[in-house]
Amino acid sequence: MMSLNPVSIYNQGADEERAEIARMSSFVGAVAIGELVKSTLGPKGMDKILVRGDPSSGQEPEIIVTNDGATILKSIGVDNPAAKILVDLAKVQDAEVGDGTTSVTVLAAELLREAEKLIARKIHPQTIIRGWRLATKAAKEALENAAVDNGKDEEAFNVDLMNVARTTLSSKLLTQHKDFFAKMAVTAILRLKGAKNLEAINVIKKLGGTMTESYLDEGFILDKKIGMNQPKRLENAKILIANSSMDTDKIKIFGSRVRVSGAAQVAQIELAEKQKMKEKCDKIIAHDINCFINRQLIYNYPEQLFADAGVMAIEHADFEGVERLALVLGGDICSTFDRPDLVKVGRCDLIEEVMIGEDKMIKFSGVARAEACTIILRGATQQILDESERSLHDALCVLQSTVEETRTVGGGGCCEALMARAVRELAETTSGKEAIAIEAFAVALMQIPVTIADNGGYDSAELSSQLRAAHAEGRSTSGLDMEKGEIGCMKELGITESYQVKRQVLNSASEAAEMILRVDNIIKAAPRQRRPDHCR
Repeated sequence: MMSLNPVSIYNQGADEERAEIARMSSFVGAVAIGELVKSTLGPKGMDKILVRGDPSSGQEPEIIVTNDGATILKSIGVDNPAAKILVDLAKVQDAEVGDGTTSVTVLAAELLREAEKLIARKIHPQTIIRGWRLATKAAKEALENAAVDNGKDEEAFNVDLMNVARTTLSSKLLTQHKDFFAKMAVTAILRLKGAKNLEAINVIKKLGGTMTESYLDEGFILDKKIGMNQPKRLENAKILIANSSMDTDKIKIFGSRVRVSGAAQVAQIELAEKQKMKEKCDKIIAHDINCFINRQLIYNYPEQLFADAGVMAIEHADFEGVERLALVLGGDICSTFDRPDLVKVGRCDLIEEVMIGEDKMIKFSGVARAEACTIILRGATQQILDESERSLHDALCVLQSTVEETRTVGGGGCCEALMARAVRELAETTSGKEAIAIEAFAVALMQIPVTIADNGGYDSAELSSQLRAAHAEGRSTSGLDMEKGEIGCMKELGITESYQVKRQVLNSASEAAEMILRVDNIIKAAPRQRRPDHCR
């Protein structure tokens, strides 16, 4: 007799969700992620407090205060597969263009919310996807037609950069001083002269003072001190950058054991070690340098040898600092010193010790890479400094994207309303069920300005209807003026965003939502069983 019990083809412990249950699980997870970050969107968005670490472990937990979508989503642990896709989506957005992480997550979540309603009306996922692809194409064309390119007009382009920086910072912690920091960010980006590497811009955080005491300094500042008995000022510096051990109190054979018969033999070993270090220092000095920077520690004896030779020695420059130094000074990072003829030595006009707050630092002026600069951030607490750095990093990334792709579009929900209008027009001329999916895409797009208005405490239904009417009348630069709570001209208000950021948000959100919508099965593999340890 045949058994009617369900047959499982998976290993014990594996789990499977099918059809409607799998789709519902994906929708619930994705929408939950969208709801989590939705309240941080826009210039009036709220902040989140993230607590890392377990207070019961005895260690003080790390506190992060932020409204950056990527930072929030990186810090939370999610188990839902669809939610993980949106977390990865925000990470990619942050890596590609630096901003729009919250927008892309909210848009993808709203698309899936609309898809859930369509599936409840018995519309097949593939029909929805066909409609979304048509809608995405129409939205891209509308966005491209609305973009303004001032790349060939230097004065107008600088105004665009300032507006983009101010708009980016307006939704961050630095919004109260957005003009001050926008000017700082634009100056730093323009120094790069089109170079794509933001590593030339060094950001140093120092506790104390107010945010407006932050400043941009030409050259490169290293958060280290010059060694004892070393010259504190050096002109026409020739710098060797290294990552090599400079200690004398270790025998470099792990697990070795030395047996001696008296103190004299111990002294001989110490003398041999010293001689070995002296030979290494002589090789370094033979590179015809007057400054030596090492990633690792420099012990007292080699430091004394460098001081006797008139060479400035700087120790324990962290790896990131050494990498940046090699970049801006035009030198190589060495670990062996036998071939001075093959080593490229870094150069700068002046090395000096400077005071920032209560700390001493080392400033390199007249570096080989003239576009290098350092931004010193000041703030009352570590949380303020960390969030200021994240905000400034977002602004620098967006400005860098704008320099590469010089087109700009209106902010304040302007381009979302513009794209939604184009998509609705397409829906009116499309036959079949795809038209319903296209209309749903337009509804999801309009959720961005609706959320911005909600977060500002305004009547979102009233403002979104006014915005839709303004665009229907042909006022294509209309958007939300969040200072007055009304519809305004984004061009006149100077609320400008990077075209590349908006295009990336549209592409990424539609692709991620489409991928999640295609899912009809979620299969969770059985956890790997730990084998018993038979070793004794």
